[in-house]
Amino acid sequence: MLNKLWKSYSYAIILFVLSLAASLIMLIETPDTEKFVKVTVAEGDSLWKIAENFSAEHSLSTDQFIIWVERNNGIAAGRIFPGDEIVIPVKALDDQPYKELASSNLKE
Repeated sequence: MLNKLWKSYSYAIILFVLSLAASLIMLIETPDTEKFVKVTVAEGDSLWKIAENFSAEHSLSTDQFIIWVERNNGIAAGRIFPGDEIVIPVKALDDQPYKELASSNLKE
């Protein structure tokens, strides 16, 4: 019975299993943006400047930081505008608000 079922539907079974595995991998690798700090872009800010302002809060290089922010916020070519809210790869603390001005200094 199983042999006949396998011969008839092996491609569909393999496709189903691969789809299920891919879905699980995507769920596991998707970052939970609620655990990261959101910043509001101020006039004159750039992704490079934001990466430098938060350099003590993350362990990425500036290029890695920018790539992460672009990928997780749907930003193309580093184009951000004043008033945009973006998620950055800085872990939010319990007592730290999720929204910080990018140009503010968190080390106060």
